[in-house]
Amino acid sequence: MNDHALLTSSLELLEALVEFDTTSRNSNLELIEFVQNYLQQFGIASSLTFDETGNKANLYATIGPCDRGGLCFSGHTDVVPADGQPWTVPPFALTRRPGRVLGRGTADMKGFIAAVLASVPAFVDIAQEVPIHLAFSYDEEVGCKGVHGLLSELNRSPFKPHACVIGEPTHMRVAVAHKGKLAYRCCVKGLAGHSALTHLGVNAADFAAEIAVFLRRTATAIRNDGKQDTRFIPPYSTVHTGRLQGGIALNVIPDHAELDFEIRNLPGENVDAIVEAVRRHAHSTLEPEMQTVSRDTSIVFTELLAYPALRDMSDENPRAAWLKQIAKRLLGLESENTLSFGTEGGLFQNIGIPTIVCGPGSITDAHKADEYIEVDQLAQCLEFIGKLAAAVQTSSPDFLTGRPLAE
Repeated sequence: MNDHALLTSSLELLEALVEFDTTSRNSNLELIEFVQNYLQQFGIASSLTFDETGNKANLYATIGPCDRGGLCFSGHTDVVPADGQPWTVPPFALTRRPGRVLGRGTADMKGFIAAVLASVPAFVDIAQEVPIHLAFSYDEEVGCKGVHGLLSELNRSPFKPHACVIGEPTHMRVAVAHKGKLAYRCCVKGLAGHSALTHLGVNAADFAAEIAVFLRRTATAIRNDGKQDTRFIPPYSTVHTGRLQGGIALNVIPDHAELDFEIRNLPGENVDAIVEAVRRHAHSTLEPEMQTVSRDTSIVFTELLAYPALRDMSDENPRAAWLKQIAKRLLGLESENTLSFGTEGGLFQNIGIPTIVCGPGSITDAHKADEYIEVDQLAQCLEFIGKLAAAVQTSSPDFLTGRPLAE
C-alpha cells in the first residue's frame, strides 16, 4: 500500500508538522498558521477559537457546501513532552527509516492530521453534496481542555457535523467506545505542632491517607460488585490515587497534605455518585474529627480535568449506526473495538455528533522515546479517509437523513 498517490505529500506535511514543538505547555499558533495558509491555497477559509491567553487556538474549516452538516475529521495538535526520554533521534524532526518515520507526534496524532491535509485537494473535488469539516484542537493531552471552545461554537451552529472521525492511533481499527475520566485534587488543611504532642495538632497527612484508603475500598467494591463490560480492559470502572504528599519533617505534625485521584468510568457509569461518596466521607466523617481539635481545618476538592466516556450509540442513533457500519466495511473489518485510553470523542458525542475513533499508528508507540508510525499505516489511513469522504457523497440521502446502510 506504500504506492498511494498522496503518500509523498502526506509525509512532507508530517515532516512540517513534527517540526513544530507543540508540547501542551507551548503555543500551537505556528502550526495553526501553517495549516491556515495551506488551506488557503485551495480557497478554504478557517475559523479559530482561542484560549484565554490568546496563545493557543482550535481550527475549524469546511470544504464544500456551508449550508448543511457533513463529515468531520478531527485531531489534536498538541503532543506530550519529550523531556528526559532516551531519544536516539531528534524528537522534533522527522527521521525516515525503512517502513516507518520517527518523531514526537508521528503516531499521536500528527500522522492523521497530515493524512487529512494531504487529502484536502481530493476533498475539494468530491465534496459537492456533503461537506467535509476539519477540526484541529489544542490541549487534548492535558485533559481534553482545548476543544471545548470549538465545540461550543459548533453547538450553536445550525450546520454542525452529522458525524465525526477522531484519528487517534487505533492501528486503523474502528473504536466505538472508551472510558471517561474525572480527576480531582484533595487538599487537607491540618494544624501543625510538635510530634511529641500529637493530641494538640491535626495531622493532614493522616487524614489524606484516610481518603486514599476510602478510595481504595471504593475501587475494590466497584471491581467486585459494580457494573461490568467485558469489551473493556479492565471490564469495570477504576479509582486510583496517583499522588499523595505532605509533611516537612519527621518531628513536625503536617499541617498540609495533597492527594490526586482519578476515576476512569465505563460508559453509563454514574461517576458523579462516586465523587459524591468520597466527598461525603471527607466532609461528614473526617472533617468533624479534625475540627474537634481546630475549627480552622478543612478538606477541599478541586477538579483537575474531566472528559466523558464515548459510548456506542449505534443501537439508538441511525447516523452512529451508519458511520460504524461503513467504516468497518471500508476497512474490511468484522468487528469494532473499544479503547483503554480517552479521546475527545465523548465531547463531540455530547453535542449530538455521532463519533468513532480510527487512526493510523498504535497507542503503544506513542508517548515514548523514538515515537514512530509505520508508512503502511499512513497509506491505509489515506485510503480510508478518501473512500469515506466519497461514500458520504454517494450515500448522501442515507447519510443526511440517518438511514442505515442497505446490507
